[in-house]
Amino acid sequence: MFFIFGLRTKVSQSGVVRQVCRNCGNDAAQVITRRSTKFSLFFVPIIPIRTRYVQQCTFCGAQYDIPTSEAERLAVG
Repeated sequence: MFFIFGLRTKVSQSGVVRQVCRNCGNDAAQVITRRSTKFSLFFVPIIPIRTRYVQQCTFCGAQYDIPTSEAERLAVG
């Protein structure tokens, strides 16, 4: 008997906001993405392990993690 297990990360766009970038200082659109990692057994996601939000500047491309509370406050959709 054998088991097929692993981790799968799903990336989805939460929204776009206009803010001043922490890295370059330009007022540009910031894309907020949600990355959720789940443990999967036989290719079926079962247990959520980690969910994090990342904000990326569309001007310079810098990415940084943001807290969940801030992401939920900023996210449009």
